[in-house]
Formats: sequence, C-alpha cells, structure tokens
Amino acid sequence: MKGRHHQDLVRKAQGLEPLRTAVVHPVDEVSLAGAIEAGKKKLIVPVLVGPEQKIRAAAKAAKLDLSGYELVSTEHSHAAAAQAVALAVDRKVEALMKGSLHTDEFMGAIVHEEKLRTARRMSHVFVIDCPDYPRPLLVTDAAINIYPTLEDKVDIVQNAIELAHALGNPRPKVAILSAVETVTSKIKSTIDAAALCKMADRGQIRGGILDGPLAFDNAVSKEAAKTKGIVSPVAGQADIFVVPDLEAGNMLAKQLEYLAEAEIAGIVLGARVPVILTSRADKTLARLGSCAVALLLARHKAEATP
Repeated sequence: MKGRHHQDLVRKAQGLEPLRTAVVHPVDEVSLAGAIEAGKKKLIVPVLVGPEQKIRAAAKAAKLDLSGYELVSTEHSHAAAAQAVALAVDRKVEALMKGSLHTDEFMGAIVHEEKLRTARRMSHVFVIDCPDYPRPLLVTDAAINIYPTLEDKVDIVQNAIELAHALGNPRPKVAILSAVETVTSKIKSTIDAAALCKMADRGQIRGGILDGPLAFDNAVSKEAAKTKGIVSPVAGQADIFVVPDLEAGNMLAKQLEYLAEAEIAGIVLGARVPVILTSRADKTLARLGSCAVALLLARHKAEATP
C-alpha cells in the first residue's frame, strides 16, 4: 500500500506531545496547508512566521482558518528565517520547518547561528516510503553536503543511525553506496566506503551495521548480491543508504519519488533542534511524514538525555 510506512510513523508520533514549530514563510497554499494539517494531526503546534498579508492571502485561497494559530509577522522571507532561528535559540519553539522559500535561504540562517550548531556536522536524510520496499528507506545526504569528505561522512552516517534509532530500529543496516562493490583507487567513494566500515569496526561509528562499497542493486536485492558472490549482513536488506555526494543522492531520491511512486519525507540532523526540510513540491502526506519524523526524533532525544 502506497504511503504505509509514513502513515505508520504518523500514527506512532500522534501519541506524543506535539512539537512547537516555527513554520518559515508559509505564503503559498501547499506549505501553509501542510503545516495546518500537521497541527490538526497533533504532530506540531505551528507558529507561522512570515509576511502577515501574504500568509493570510494564502489561507484565504486555501480556505484555511488561522484564528487558532500564532502568527509572527516579518517583512520578507529572509527576515522570517532570521526570526524563526531567534525563536529556536530562545527555546520558544522546538523545531523549524521550511515553508515557501529556497533551501539555501532557510538553511543559511540556521547554519550561521552558532547557538543552533553542535559538534556534529549537519546533514540531511530523506525518509522514503517506497511501495515495493519492505521497510522505510533512509537516503543521506541528498540536500546539504555537496561533496562530503570522509570526515563529513562519519557525521552523516552517525546522524542517520541515530535517526533510525529514534524511528524504532535499534541496529540499522547501513549500505555505503558506490558504482561497484570492490575497492578501487579509481573511484573515491569506494575508498571512503572501506574506511567508514573499518571505522565502524573500531568504534568510531556506533549503533549500526555497515558494509560497503555496495552498488545499489546489491544493497536492495539479496538475489543480486548472491549472483555477484557478495556475503554481507547488509546486502539485500539495507535500512540506510549513504550516497557518494549530493548529486547522486538527490537523483536517487527523486527517481524513487517520480518513477517508483515513493513518498518522501525529509529532515536535517545535527542542529540543536529538528529541522523539517520539505520540498516546495511535497504533498501533504510527505509533509506529515516529515513532521512525524521530527517529533519522534525530538522526543527520543529528550528521553535519552539524563
């Protein structure tokens, strides 16, 4: 059934206290309706941040009643991002959610605020609900780190593992993707994959089972792995797919969305608050899935903090 994994995440999250969330520049019908629907589902408590007249115009066009929601008026999208970040720094909101503004503008305000940064590098995870795959599929990083170094990939992998824990998978299987399954100096991603796996062996990456390099077919198909003689605890049953770079990850995620009818949620990890990074083209279920992921992550971290 299409969307079943995201629906499961939404149901699981609905038993938790919703996240007070600054929704940044929700000035079109899609982003505003998604935030309001997430509020009705008790996943978030939306705080609408942006130009008041544009937000109210979008609400009127979408026939949405904003009377029960806090609205923080700003002059433009850049000011909205800055104001939302300030609310997060002051702990007046628990999460940030992208509305109708460009990702660079939204993330720029977050990355440049030292008080929202941690020792961990920020990275993005797509939580993908693919109808023909038996479990949620996490793809990282396809939106933040363009050409990550080996050191960046350590944080990217660790962030994704901890998200998998929050979603209920205590020992996720992590496939480090490349074009081939053998290590070769001609393809840098195979060298990075080998290094990451050995780092996991040495305890530098914790909480998951890593293998790589693996081509995508071997990561998702036991039959393909068997044909190629690959013996691996990850091959054919991966939960997390670590891509070589942003271009590969972005194309993979969007191919699954548009050719395999996958539903895609997205979140940025490594900041002091969850960052819900939706696409302007996302449908309501994808936005609900992203909010559910953020809520599960935030409450999981709160339980883990002494």
